[in-house]
Amino acid sequence: MVQNTSMAVMQNRKEPNSSLDDFPTPPWATRALCDWISHTGGEPYKLTCREPAANRGHMVVPLLEYFRTVEASDVHDYGAGFPVVDYLFGPPPAAVDWTITNPPFRLAAQFIDRALQTSRIGSAVIVRSAFLEGVGRYNKLFNVCPPTDILQFSERVVMHKGKLSAKGSTATAYCWLVWNKYDNRGSTRFHWIPPCRKLLELSSDYPENDEVVE
Repeated sequence: MVQNTSMAVMQNRKEPNSSLDDFPTPPWATRALCDWISHTGGEPYKLTCREPAANRGHMVVPLLEYFRTVEASDVHDYGAGFPVVDYLFGPPPAAVDWTITNPPFRLAAQFIDRALQTSRIGSAVIVRSAFLEGVGRYNKLFNVCPPTDILQFSERVVMHKGKLSAKGSTATAYCWLVWNKYDNRGSTRFHWIPPCRKLLELSSDYPENDEVVE
């Protein structure tokens, strides 16, 4: 059997423990979440938000399109001008209404825990869909504090290491996990995010020499 070594299959985000896990989120994927929050009555334009793994700001920009204010920081200085803050260690930050982020995969559970402690209304993280698997995560997270909603992308969200680009493909599936403290229905609901990239993607989201794929 011939091994499949295409870029789509090989781009699987396996990073060493020392890695910053630098995979910027395409802005359209963040808009998909914000649209969902808006359509479910969240009224983000009235609310505050925190992005504690802001990277170069590719998630911060669309969040500012929806939320009243967005507080952004990162543990590393990517040159975007955000405060350098270690979100997980030290005193918990002041509470905001929502925390929304793309956490480092190996620290995602810790990011979720801190976000739940410091968010008045809700928290949302974009993760590989494979994050839903694992006995350890089930025992320590999902069985103790399951998300209220899972939003699975029906189209692939392409994340490139170290850069944002409209081009490329991936074999990695992503979803948003949402925790809403005001939702007391007691069970996790699964949703599909319908195809929306063409509706939510802007040419201005990307570097000038990187055109949106039609």
